[in-house]
Amino acid sequence: MVDTERLVRLLGRPELSWLVDRIRDRMARGRPLTGVLTLSAPRQAQREAVERLLGRAPQGGRSLTVRLDALDGVLRHSGISPQGLAAAVVALTGPVRPLAEEREAEDREWEEAYAPLAALGPAYTDWIRRIRRDGLVRRLARSPGTAGPLLRDTARVLRALPAAPPTSLAAFAARVLGRSHALDDGTPLATLVLSAIRALGGFPDGTGAEWRREAWASAGLLKDDLSSTVLVLNVRGTPVLDAMADAGEPAVLTLRHLARHLTGTGPDPAEGARATRGAQVPEGVRVTDGLRVTGGVPVSDGVRVTDGAPVTADVYVCENPAVLSAAADAYGPACPPLVCLQGQPSAAALALLRHLSHGGVHGGAHGGAMLHYHGDFDWGGLRIATALRRAVPWTPWRYGATDYRAAAAATPGPDRLSGPPAESPWDPALAAALTELGVRVEEESVLDDLLGDLGRPTTRP
Repeated sequence: MVDTERLVRLLGRPELSWLVDRIRDRMARGRPLTGVLTLSAPRQAQREAVERLLGRAPQGGRSLTVRLDALDGVLRHSGISPQGLAAAVVALTGPVRPLAEEREAEDREWEEAYAPLAALGPAYTDWIRRIRRDGLVRRLARSPGTAGPLLRDTARVLRALPAAPPTSLAAFAARVLGRSHALDDGTPLATLVLSAIRALGGFPDGTGAEWRREAWASAGLLKDDLSSTVLVLNVRGTPVLDAMADAGEPAVLTLRHLARHLTGTGPDPAEGARATRGAQVPEGVRVTDGLRVTGGVPVSDGVRVTDGAPVTADVYVCENPAVLSAAADAYGPACPPLVCLQGQPSAAALALLRHLSHGGVHGGAHGGAMLHYHGDFDWGGLRIATALRRAVPWTPWRYGATDYRAAAAATPGPDRLSGPPAESPWDPALAAALTELGVRVEEESVLDDLLGDLGRPTTRP
């Protein structure tokens, strides 16, 4: 039996806590309690406590040493702990859990904490693997007990994304989590969700308030509804858009405009539709819930185009504003519908294209518009195209390996490629061709070919 009262007086002094802690650590690691423990730059009180403990004369020097076998002998021979040093430390501080066992238990707790993410599906597999590998959750949560609720909330948010129609970030947080400030900047939850949005949607890395606003908006969550815009030509559905399309002039749509008209909270687009009954509408008309794309088939008397008439339209999507401007100059109101991304797809662009494709990646009852995409032939262009492909289905518009090789051969003195390579899932040979030739071809370099296609919209290269 350990004489606890005497043990506390002997070994339980604050000046000896360093010694007890190191002995416990050795026991937890399964190491023998033999050899020497050394304390660098000890305080005078620590020196005196060790000298009283071992009954030895004062010693000088820059460090303080304790022989564990000597300490074990003191405890045994004094009768304070007949079973020795290990029994004394357990009596003084409680059971010592083997470190390997403790780590196994902690690993099990972390696995339980991560469990909610496993139900998100294969689309998130790479992201989950990455955050586990780089330790993001452990840095944010520190312990499995804190990580569990954090990851449960993360899974709830991600299951509700992308938000369609786009909605306020605070309103979304209140609806999904019951806390309107749960996704405020700087919170661990916001950091994790933004990480997933970047990984899943291909949104580029960045910093700053503007970048965070666009990252949230790419998932349909709005910190404001005016900053995110999309440039369009001949997209109809509201009086303003109809007037711009009649004039063949480009229009800039804000996310606010799209959110209002996609949800029916704005002016009733059916009023414009009733005015078109029996009228001549350009060929390839396709209207979905208000906003519609036009292309010269007559709309039957009594058919409301806002009901989603099952006529498929071709919508062309480009990366650079110069293409849309040139198309407006060349064809005006006769141009097929054209949407310009102006770089990475904004929340406004994604909201519009998902709407026009009538159900986004899942399709719709009436089929939706057929999207045809073209972008710059460089690594950045491939990333933009890939990000768009994750959000909406599209077919290449002169955007394959053969097109790139022809464009590179026809472009005098093309610039060299720069930046890290990217993939081209719609045509793997395109990325391989970029690697082989090593030159970039901007969209403007093939403008004549693109305008030629827009002049004969039934041809889709």
